Amino acid sequence: QVQLVESGGGLVQPGGSLRLSCTASGFPFRFHTMTWYRQPPGKEREFVASISAAGDNTDYSDSVKGRFTISRDNVKTTVYLQMNSLKPEDTAVYYCRGYSSWGLGTQVTVSS
Repeated sequence: QVQLVESGGGLVQPGGSLRLSCTASGFPFRFHTMTWYRQPPGKEREFVASISAAGDNTDYSDSVKGRFTISRDNVKTTVYLQMNSLKPEDTAVYYCRGYSSWGLGTQVTVSS
């Protein structure tokens, strides 16, 4: 059974940082691209960042490029999203995707 479990969300002030984690199980993690998406309130889900199976290629949406960093640990079967210089418009539910499966998401709220 494929499982993706996100954690690390919370409330943070503008300019602050958070690190999200997504721990995967039930599929050969080390062979699969992993992706973070987010869904802001009242909006559609959107791409945030992706990382190749070996971790040697990454891609980011223009809105987060230079502020967010995606990484992975294939031994721990975990993908991370380091989010710096957070803005109110980063407020969203953040989802992990891999092996055609979705996690349940973790809420990130950026507010003073």
